[in-house]
Amino acid sequence: MTMRIRVLVVPGCPNAGPAVERVVAATAGREAEVELVEVRDRTGAAAYGMNGSPTILLDGVDPFAPADAEPSLSCRLYRGADGTLSGVPSEAALTEALAAAGPPPPFAPPSTP
Repeated sequence: MTMRIRVLVVPGCPNAGPAVERVVAATAGREAEVELVEVRDRTGAAAYGMNGSPTILLDGVDPFAPADAEPSLSCRLYRGADGTLSGVPSEAALTEALAAAGPPPPFAPPSTP
């Protein structure tokens, strides 16, 4: 089954490109459809479940959102395992979130002649 991943950003977000790049890297070997969506107003933020820019939704769920997150058009920061802050989650954090969201495709060993 193909996972649908949306990267929600405000127009001009400097972390839009890096967020998409990290998502694509983390999805290697997994069927995924990655879509970049610009959200321009609070109504759109509420409709999508955007908790700051960028927000990454895995099949409609933000795996990085705190329980009390409110829809927002603000810049978003992600805390790394070492406590540092970044405008995008690490590839390791994304890989972990993808694993928690569902199993990767089955491994098929290469065929031998």
